Amino acid sequence: MSAIRLLVLGAVRRHGRAHGYQVRSSLEFWGAHEWSQAKPGSIYHALKTMAGQGLLTAHDTAPSETGGPPRTAYELTDAGEAEYFRLLRHALADHDRKIDHLTAAVGFLVDLPRDEAITLLRRRVAALEAWRTEIGRHWPPPGEAHDQGHLGEIRGLWLHTVATGEDWARGLIERLEAGAYVMAGEGDPWAGVTTSPE
Repeated sequence: MSAIRLLVLGAVRRHGRAHGYQVRSSLEFWGAHEWSQAKPGSIYHALKTMAGQGLLTAHDTAPSETGGPPRTAYELTDAGEAEYFRLLRHALADHDRKIDHLTAAVGFLVDLPRDEAITLLRRRVAALEAWRTEIGRHWPPPGEAHDQGHLGEIRGLWLHTVATGEDWARGLIERLEAGAYVMAGEGDPWAGVTTSPE
């Protein structure tokens, strides 16, 4: 599953009520179209699908000033709000999600209270540590088992990925503990943060 649900729900939530073009513009401004499946077709499809699932409420608005058809604006329902936070929490804590999930979650990190964000990131570090141990069990270091040739590079790739992930998460935990960023419940987390060209 791609991160499109989290991205679209988060972008709509950020606006309060938004039409597809606003969601698309916000996500493109973040560069999400480069590192995720947040392409125009996927965004509009996600909006319609999640409205059908009861996660978004669709509102028809006035026709476009350029003479186009009326735009549909969306806002989160209570179920959409719950789904947004469920996806956000999982993306921060679970190490085995694709990088687009984590990237999206970092973009919306400030929607969580500070203590909760730190707890979720600590879970991520613990999961990465467990994965590192598991890699060692299945892929012994060179010289401790038969020669694996170039396949031994897989072990090195995984260990490097784990180490990088742990270092990054620990650094973010330290920054959050030191008071970096305005988090939920501390004021407006988005004040002064440029999130879109609008």
